[in-house]
Amino acid sequence: MSAISEEGVPTRRLIYRHRLVVRITHWINVLCITVLLMSGMQIFNAHPALYLGQRSHFDSPVLAMGQAPESDEKPVGVTTILGHGFTTTGVLGVSRENGELVERGFPSWATLPSYQDLATGRRWHFFFAWLFVANGLVYLAYSLTSGHLRELVPSRDQLRHIGGSIWEHMRLHFPKGDEARHYNVLQKLAYFGIVIIVLPLLVLAGLTMSPGIDAAFPWLVDLFGGRQTARTIHFICATLVVLFILVHLVMVLVSGVFNNLRSMITGNYAIEPKEKPDAR
Repeated sequence: MSAISEEGVPTRRLIYRHRLVVRITHWINVLCITVLLMSGMQIFNAHPALYLGQRSHFDSPVLAMGQAPESDEKPVGVTTILGHGFTTTGVLGVSRENGELVERGFPSWATLPSYQDLATGRRWHFFFAWLFVANGLVYLAYSLTSGHLRELVPSRDQLRHIGGSIWEHMRLHFPKGDEARHYNVLQKLAYFGIVIIVLPLLVLAGLTMSPGIDAAFPWLVDLFGGRQTARTIHFICATLVVLFILVHLVMVLVSGVFNNLRSMITGNYAIEPKEKPDAR
């Protein structure tokens, strides 16, 4: 739906931006990723450390969260990354629970369930992991048959002007007019990287940690260089997904919350007219 002012100048118009399949799979992903992240942190808390290789080398973790030694009187949370320690009391390593500081990787408000329960966390994680995979396959099948996947691949012209796009985003200037009908180069690179690289790697690394999957496909462990390496890669990919979501939410907020939500609920997206330079 478009509109023209009495002076013949294009005004704000609505377009149909997101098809039903894209909208449904998007909201299922929101649910799945939320539960997977929270239950995943519950599982991580059972042993809040990451290693490389096949076995856990307790003296040389890639990442570890816990209470600093000899800090029983006043617990101090420490997060260690590649041998460098950072005090993270109240958030990571040591957090407040029932009014007291207790040793815990991620805080209770961030995990599912909130109390320490590895078995329940694994049940939530596995159920929503398979739902996430099934939903992803539906999205992939639709994207391949409809051509939607091609919309995520940046053109050469877009890549040549990526510097300008970055500058426009830094100034919070977003595309208008016909340019707003399609993903810009930064959106395409972000979505392509997450959908084509990060999420498949996240799922594959998660499957590698399953003894049942390893028995059926023993080459998976060798592919990742060991179960502990697969666990670390799984954690890194999940972190990248969180960073993507945070950036995505910020962009939604600064570019128009109502307009973006409406497009993902009804499919309709309002495009603002592109301003013409003053003729002088």
